[in-house]
Amino acid sequence: MARRRDLRPEEAELWQAVARTARPMHAGQVHHRATPKPDPTPTRDQIAPAPTEPGLNRFRVGERAGAKPVIDVQPGTADRLSSAPVLMDAKHHGRMIRGKLVPEARIDLHGMTVAEAHPELIRFVMNSWHAGFRLLLVITGKGKPGPDYGPIPMRYGVLKHQVPHWLRLPPLGPCVLQVTEAHLRHGGAGAYYVYLRRGG
Repeated sequence: MARRRDLRPEEAELWQAVARTARPMHAGQVHHRATPKPDPTPTRDQIAPAPTEPGLNRFRVGERAGAKPVIDVQPGTADRLSSAPVLMDAKHHGRMIRGKLVPEARIDLHGMTVAEAHPELIRFVMNSWHAGFRLLLVITGKGKPGPDYGPIPMRYGVLKHQVPHWLRLPPLGPCVLQVTEAHLRHGGAGAYYVYLRRGG
């Protein structure tokens, strides 16, 4: 630790000269803490009147919301087929959809997987076309409804929706003239009438 040294005579004389000329900065002043002024009490004219009952701006949840969104869902398979143009003879078509025509051949795809049903359908339709048949009955089943977790409607019955699509594609498309949902006596919504073009 450094030892404290004494002031030299010339340093002490200089310090005394400075001390004689020094003056206190706030001599005689007493510091007081300022007290906050209270807020003036508002007069009756300054108080805004409360709104009367008829003038209240009542808000209702959803009142400013726009129109409800429209979910554009494609029509079901039955609706698409029923609205399709009639390409076969109109008289035969009328009798067919009323269940008056007897199918010449039938196949039951119900219970098959997609991988199993597609080649079976191709084989059945092509053999029927080569044999000269005109009206076929294809049974698909309606499909079992399962849980619905979303806002978009679910469609059930994979084969019910796949078969009309397969019948429009090659190699079956050129052989098929009309596809409609079957009459109740032939399976209703779980089956299709397939009317073939002349050929074979």
